Amino acid sequence: MPGRFRYTFVRTGRPRPLKGGKSLISRIHSAIEVLTLSISLIGVLVVVWGVLQGIAGFLYLKTKGRRRKEASGIEENKRLRRELGAHLLLGLEIFIAADIISSVVSPSWDKVGILAVIVVIRTILSYFLEVELKQTV
Repeated sequence: MPGRFRYTFVRTGRPRPLKGGKSLISRIHSAIEVLTLSISLIGVLVVVWGVLQGIAGFLYLKTKGRRRKEASGIEENKRLRRELGAHLLLGLEIFIAADIISSVVSPSWDKVGILAVIVVIRTILSYFLEVELKQTV
């Protein structure tokens, strides 16, 4: 059957099929896609974790503040914003790393251009988040 096996060449020059009919290159591409997806998932988890922590801290602060009527609520709000901003920054950096790794799989000029725009936008967002975090310290 033609097309059933993909062949790779060894040093002898004779083609030999890999197990499962997949070439080494397609296996590498699949592994990089899984790696990219895993890294992106870690970035999502970091951002979601930061948001959940921020919401929980805010709700705790508001319920505790109503009972005690403390004036430290503004400082606590600033601390919550710093922590949320730190999670967002880390998540953005992880997303940029995943995008760079994904460009290795299919380095066409269209995808590289799209990647460049995404990296620029995320870098600008990271910069302004970092500036805001430094101002609140």
